[in-house]
Amino acid sequence: MRSERRERTHRPSANTPHPSCTSPHKPPSSLAPVDPLKLKALSMGLSKELKILLIKVESGGRQTFNISEVEEPRIPLSKISIENKAAEVVRACKGTRVKGKFKESFLLPAFSVKPRISIEIPIPREKLNPPTPSIYLESKRDAFSPVLLQFCTDPKNAVTVIRGLAGSLRLNLGLFSTKSLVEANAEHAVEVRTQVQQPADENWDSSGALQTWPCESSRSHTTIAKYAQYQASSFQESLQVVFSPHEQKTAGKVIKFGTNIDLSDPKRWKPQLQELLKLPAFMRVESSNNMLSHVGHTILGMNTVQLYMKVPGSRTPGHQENNNFCSVNINIGPGDCEWFAVHEHYWGAINKFCEKHGVDYLTGSWWPVLEDLYSSNIPVYRFIQRPGDLVWINAGTVHWVQAVGWCNNIAWNVGPLNSYQYQLALERFEWNEVKKVKSIVPMIHVSWNVARTIKISDRDTYKMIKHCLMQSIKHIQILREQLVAAGKKICYQSRVKDEPAYYCNECDVEVFNLLFVTSENSTKKSYVVHCEDCARAKSPLLAGVVVLEQYRTEELMKTYDGFILVSLTLESYIANGDA
Repeated sequence: MRSERRERTHRPSANTPHPSCTSPHKPPSSLAPVDPLKLKALSMGLSKELKILLIKVESGGRQTFNISEVEEPRIPLSKISIENKAAEVVRACKGTRVKGKFKESFLLPAFSVKPRISIEIPIPREKLNPPTPSIYLESKRDAFSPVLLQFCTDPKNAVTVIRGLAGSLRLNLGLFSTKSLVEANAEHAVEVRTQVQQPADENWDSSGALQTWPCESSRSHTTIAKYAQYQASSFQESLQVVFSPHEQKTAGKVIKFGTNIDLSDPKRWKPQLQELLKLPAFMRVESSNNMLSHVGHTILGMNTVQLYMKVPGSRTPGHQENNNFCSVNINIGPGDCEWFAVHEHYWGAINKFCEKHGVDYLTGSWWPVLEDLYSSNIPVYRFIQRPGDLVWINAGTVHWVQAVGWCNNIAWNVGPLNSYQYQLALERFEWNEVKKVKSIVPMIHVSWNVARTIKISDRDTYKMIKHCLMQSIKHIQILREQLVAAGKKICYQSRVKDEPAYYCNECDVEVFNLLFVTSENSTKKSYVVHCEDCARAKSPLLAGVVVLEQYRTEELMKTYDGFILVSLTLESYIANGDA
């Protein structure tokens, strides 16, 4: 999840209307009209052709032509690689017999770019708190240096603090102050988390007798104006009462954390969002080299800005970002925040601690007991984020945050188009499917969009994306063959502009290209999307299920073959604004 823990609300597929092949109802206006002739043609299966060559022959001083049929060689599916053309991939899928569903990973272990970190050699206690990389910018030019991007996205660097970024870029953070927020939109919704205040390196159970991992809080809602009033009165109270350190530790005061405040509306928050355009391209909410800018629809809090309003002790529990994406977090102030971070390499060990303590790693709320991590040889970065500081959380980094003072924060996700980010995003995409958790980023959809629109010059990134596309074609073609062989019609209905990616209504897995659609009920004329497994669970022979195809095979083949490794000069890289 993101730098600040939240539940995502984006469900584009839950009740998405879709016409069926035989439905007499007019298709919803948001979708392209259906051509019955096209549907009939495509329902008969992938079009086939016999390749014929005309061979010139010299005979008695005259030129004639002979007709020669060319038998295209068929490469076994197991031998297919990213070196093969799309036609060879498709041909290899023909007649391939697969028992049940075809399952192969979108990742190839040989392409892994993860840094090798030894866990066998014990780390001395004093090195279990490594120094956090902190960059002090002296000028605007420093912020736009390609070296900064390179450092932040280096797989070895779990987290980077950029000190005084706001000052060097002359960012007006006052636009995000509580006063400005109230003036801009006093009645805007705020999600509130009620928590028990305690020291940042402790997490006591409800009895106060034992340190534990579960970190529960109750949820409610209010407005910016009402939370601002609470934030101010909390500060006033603190001026009147002086606690001793011991009393602070055991007070167990109940506090309220204002979280998930949506700043996505460009009309309501125009000055705030324009101010963030001063950031270097790789940190911006939107940029050409950001995978999240190629989703094609809004993912609240990921490719939009969110705001957090805090009092001392406000906690964002432990997590990795959705699909292991990077995140940007700027402290508006006036108070500080304390951060804890662990390299992605150790997430499996932390997952085991969560299992041991009965809390779900992906969806639950947990706060690591530091001594547990140290005893397991897991290094923890610990640092203070001051007003104006930007924290860059690299791909997959596990982190948790607590407010030291009264402050606001803004945060969002970015997906730099590099091999480490792409690999971790796909890994979490596949792990989410195993754990039956929704991948907020539709990685197959995004991969095809990137292949259509972005020129990739990094060899490792190119190989991973190309392999994912190849696997996607294999999944689609083998499923298509199985459906046609079983006599199931496949109806072509092309995607329209801004149409969201689809997820199964039952299990939340991403459904790409071949959508299994059922009518929710006969009177409402609404349709829901399923994956093949969930559609067959309802009806093994897919009775009452319409299979919609959103891309023609030829279209995907063209994209696949057109996606090639390119060579970019430094000059063009800088000219594109990505340095």
